[in-house]
Amino acid sequence: MSYRHFDTVPVSPAIGAELLGIDLSQDLSDEAIDEIRQALLDHLVIFFRNQSVTPSQQIAFSQRFGELSFYPFVSGLPDYPEIVEVRKEPDETTNFGGLWHTDTSYLPIPPLGSLLYALEVPPSGGDTLFANMYMAYDALSDTMKDLLVGLHGVNSAERGSAASTRVDRIRDNPKKANEIVTTATHPLVRTHPETGRKALYCSDAHTMHIEGMTLEESQPILRYLYRQQQRPEFSCRFQWTPGALAFWDNRAAQHNALNDYHGHRRVMHRVTLAGDVPE
Repeated sequence: MSYRHFDTVPVSPAIGAELLGIDLSQDLSDEAIDEIRQALLDHLVIFFRNQSVTPSQQIAFSQRFGELSFYPFVSGLPDYPEIVEVRKEPDETTNFGGLWHTDTSYLPIPPLGSLLYALEVPPSGGDTLFANMYMAYDALSDTMKDLLVGLHGVNSAERGSAASTRVDRIRDNPKKANEIVTTATHPLVRTHPETGRKALYCSDAHTMHIEGMTLEESQPILRYLYRQQQRPEFSCRFQWTPGALAFWDNRAAQHNALNDYHGHRRVMHRVTLAGDVPE
C-alpha cells in the first residue's frame, strides 16, 4: 500500500514496516497522523529510525493516537510519569519483557499499543521479535476455530515467567499497585475494533488457563496456540539502533525482547496507549 507522507520498507512479509521520511520531533499534520495510523493497522508494528525526540515530544506524538495509559508496576519518569524507562544494566541477567506477550493483557482494559524509543542499545543483540496474530488465527483449522468460539483465557500478572522479568525495575522504581486489578478474563480470539479481523489473544507470558477448565485440561490447547503464535513465518525481527522508535498494535501483535546481551546496557522509553475491552 502506498502513502502520501512517507515511504515504507517492509521488515518481513508477515509483519512490520519501517516508515521513511517522518520526523517525530515535528508537529505532524492530521493527514500524516491518519496515514501513520493506517500504516499501523496495515503492518501491526511500524518503525522510525534516526529520530531525536525529547520525552515531551514522544508524549505529544503518542497522544495524537489516543489517551495515554500507565504501567501498573513501575513508576514513570519523575518529570514525565507517562514514560516508563525500560532498562537493563550490565550486571543484570533478566530483561524487561523478555518472553512472548502482548502488553498487560492481565488488565480488564488492556492497552491499544505501545511506543518504545531507543536511547542506548548494546553493540549487538537486544533485538525484538514481533508476530502477527491475524496470521496465527487464520492458519488454524476450521475445527480448531470452532472449538475456540466462546472460550476465554484467564490472564494474570503473577504468572511466574512474566513476573520475573519485571523484578529489577520494580526494585529500582516501585509503584503502589495494590488497588489495581491484575487478573482478567479475555476471549482467546478477539475481533480487532478497527479492522474487524480476528486474532489470537492469549500468551505464554500471561494466560494461566481457560475459563471453566482446569489447568491440566487447558494446557494442551494453550500450548498448541502458543506454538502457533510463535511460528517464524508469522514474525519479524527488529534490530534496534539509537534513536529508533517502534509503535506496535497490542490488539493483533505479540512481541518478545531478546535477552542475549549480558554485560551491556540497554535503555528505552515506553509510552502506552489506552485500549478497549477485548471482544
